[in-house]
Amino acid sequence: MLNLLVAPSSSSSRQARQWLIDHGIEFKERNLARKPLNADEIKKLLRLTENGTMDLISTRCNAYHKLKVDIDDLTVSQLVDLMVKNQDLIRRPMIYNDEQLQVGFSEDDIRSFLPREVRRENLKALMNNQVGAQV
Repeated sequence: MLNLLVAPSSSSSRQARQWLIDHGIEFKERNLARKPLNADEIKKLLRLTENGTMDLISTRCNAYHKLKVDIDDLTVSQLVDLMVKNQDLIRRPMIYNDEQLQVGFSEDDIRSFLPREVRRENLKALMNNQVGAQV
């Protein structure tokens, strides 16, 4: 099952939700303002990242700038605790399943969550359009 972590005020969260709906993809939505992540959930997300905690932390948010802590000096446990206590640090939207994670909304990247058959058909249609345009 696909999971969508959102912030209600985030336009990217609304775009991600609408894209999933438009493409008929089932998902569970979770508003992090109403139901924050716990330490185990943050650790699960960390396992799915390519760049570790920097994939999950919003360095542009006010909460990040108010911290008087150098995140690079923290252990993973300390950082997870910091994220549990300061949920505003967590980037949104996040779309994930058991195998992959996308942070933020990107129309190109979100396509990886389409079923393989759908992606294959889309590729065939694209290739047919390109061949037809060349003739």
